Amino acid sequence: MPLISLDRASLAFGDAPLLDRTDLALDSGERVALIGRNGSGKTSLFKVLAAQQALDDGIVWRSPGLRIAFVAQEPALEPQHTVYESIAAGLGDIQRILLEYHKLSHSLDDDSTPADLERLHDLQHALEHADGWRITSRVDALIDKLGLPADAIVGQLSGGMRKRVALAQALALEPEVLLLDEPTNHLDIAAIEWLQDLLKGYNGATLFITHDRRFLDEVATRVIELDRGRLVSFPGSYAAYQRRKEEMLHSESVANDRFDKLLAQEEVWIRKGVQARRTRNEGRVLRLEALRRERAARRNRAGQVEFAVAQGERSGQMVAELTDVSKRFDPDKPLITDFSTRILRGDRIGLVGPNGAGKSTLLKIILGELAADSGKVRRGTNIEVAYFDQLREQLDEDATLIDTISQGAEYIEIGGSRKHVMSYLGDFLFRPERARAKVSALSGGERNRLLLARLFSRPANVLVLDEPTNDLDIETLELLESLLMDYDGTLFLVSHDRAFLDNVVTQVIAFEGGGILREYVGGYSDWQRQRPASAAKEEPKAAPAKTSASSRDKPKTAKLSFKESRELESLPVTIDALEQEQAGITEQLGNTDIYRDDPDKAKALQQRYAAIEKALTESLARWEALEAKQKAISAGP
Repeated sequence: MPLISLDRASLAFGDAPLLDRTDLALDSGERVALIGRNGSGKTSLFKVLAAQQALDDGIVWRSPGLRIAFVAQEPALEPQHTVYESIAAGLGDIQRILLEYHKLSHSLDDDSTPADLERLHDLQHALEHADGWRITSRVDALIDKLGLPADAIVGQLSGGMRKRVALAQALALEPEVLLLDEPTNHLDIAAIEWLQDLLKGYNGATLFITHDRRFLDEVATRVIELDRGRLVSFPGSYAAYQRRKEEMLHSESVANDRFDKLLAQEEVWIRKGVQARRTRNEGRVLRLEALRRERAARRNRAGQVEFAVAQGERSGQMVAELTDVSKRFDPDKPLITDFSTRILRGDRIGLVGPNGAGKSTLLKIILGELAADSGKVRRGTNIEVAYFDQLREQLDEDATLIDTISQGAEYIEIGGSRKHVMSYLGDFLFRPERARAKVSALSGGERNRLLLARLFSRPANVLVLDEPTNDLDIETLELLESLLMDYDGTLFLVSHDRAFLDNVVTQVIAFEGGGILREYVGGYSDWQRQRPASAAKEEPKAAPAKTSASSRDKPKTAKLSFKESRELESLPVTIDALEQEQAGITEQLGNTDIYRDDPDKAKALQQRYAAIEKALTESLARWEALEAKQKAISAGP
C-alpha cells in the first residue's frame, strides 16, 4: 500500500499542462528523485502532494494521518525568529513548552530567583509527561549535526544556513514523507555529503528534486522524470535512467518520423481534390482528420539551450601570480595564510571549501577588487573579466529580458557576428512573447539562464562563475559543461556540484581550514584521492619491519587456483544473465500502471532490481580483479 498516490492527475497554469492525466505512487522506504526541465512543473507537483495546491482534475490520495514535510527551494522562515524557534515550529502543543524551557535554561545564572527555578522544574515535569525529552534531544542533535547557532536570528543568516534551518525544521517533525526541493542548493560539500548519509538511513519515504548528479546517484533508488506533463518511472540510479531514457527518446523519434510520414502521405492524397472526392473513401478522410488532431495534440520536447561565449582578445600568458598572500577580517580567524600560486592563460581552476572559508575573497584578490594584507600579487595584461554572481545581484528586477541582454539594442555581437536579441534569447529557451517580461517574473532556473545569457554576450577572456549550477536542469548543466571544456580562456569556478567540478576543472584550490590553501591537479575526485596521500607525507613514517633473508630470496608466485579459473570462466555468463533480468524488470517498471494496479509487485520488482544492481557491481569488480591477476601472471616477473 503506497503512502501517497496520484491517479490521472491534471494541472495547468497556461496553454501546456504541467500534469497531463498522470499517475504516481510513493512507497515507504523509497528514495525517489524527481527530475525534469526548468518550468516543467516539479515544484507544482510537490505542492499538490503537500496539500498546498489543488489539482484541476484527478485524485490525490494520502494515507490517513500521514505526516508530510516539505522543504521548499527558498524556505519561508520567520526572519525575526531564532534558529531554535524556527526548528521547533510545527511541533504542536509541545512547541510552547520546549521554547520556554530552552530560553529559561539558557538564561539562568547566580542571580536567578526561586520563582525562575520553580518554573524550570514545572517545565521539566511537563516535558516528561509529553515525551518532550526525546523531542528536545532530537532538536539538539539536529542543531549540532547541521552546525547551526541555536540563538542566532534567522533573518541575519546566509542562504546556506537558512536552508539548513529548514531541513532541521522538517526532520524535527519525524515525517513519513519528506519532500525536498533542491536540498543541495547553498550547501557546501561537507553538508551535502552529511545529507546524503542522513537520507540513506531515513526510514520514511523521500521524494526530492535535484540537479546534483552525484547526489542523485548516491541517494536515489528510483528516478521519476516529469516530461511534457507525464511522469515516467525509471528504477535504479541516474546512470540506469540515462541508458533507458536514451532508448526511449530514440523509439519516440522513430515513431514520430513514421507518423509524420503517414500524415504527409494522407495530406498529399486529400489535396488531389476531385480525385479524392470521386473515390468517396469516407474512412480515409476521417482517419486524416484523426491524424491531424493527434499531431496538433502532440507535445514535442523543448529545444536545447545553445551556449556561445563572446570571446575577448587573448590575455597575456600569465593571468595572475600570488606570492605569500595573506588575508583575514577577524584577527582570530585567518582566511588565507602565505598562499602562493601562478595562474596561466587557459587554466580551469575550481575553488572548493566550506561556506565562508574565503573562496570569494581569494577571487577578489586575484582580480584586483580587494587588497591582500601581506604578500605580493602580480596580474597579467589585457585581462577582460565576466563575472557570474550566485546571488544574481547583477539582475535588475524591473528590467525586461531585452534590456538585460542588450540595453534596448536590437542586435548584439557574439563571436564576431551580429545576432538579433530575440534569436539570442531563443538560444536560451526564452520565447519571443516573454522577451518583454520583467526579470521579477522569472523562476530561479530562468534567472540563471538569463544571467548566463548576459554573461556570455560580453567579450571576456576570464570567466568567473560563482555557483552557476544552482537551479539549472541537468540537460542545461551538461551543455554548459561542454561549453566550458571547449573555452580557451581562463576559468575560475566556485561550485559544490562535485560532478560539474570533475567534468570541467583541471586543477583545484582547496581551503583546508586555518587559512591553509593547497593546490591539486584534476577535479573534485582527484582532490579527494590526493588528500590522504598529501597528509601521509606530512606524518612521520614508521620504521619498516625487518625482512628475513629467506623471505627476500623467495619471490611469491601468484597464480589462479582451479576455483578462480572456473569462476573467471563463469562470470561473463552470470553477468549476461543478470543484465537480461534487469532489462526485463526495467521494461515492467516502465509501465506506470503497475504502481497503481499492483503496488506490491512493483515494490518486489524494485527490491529485486536493487539486488541485481549490487550483484552486477560485485561480479564486474570480481571479473576485473581476476582478469588483472591473470594478465600479471602471463606477463611474468
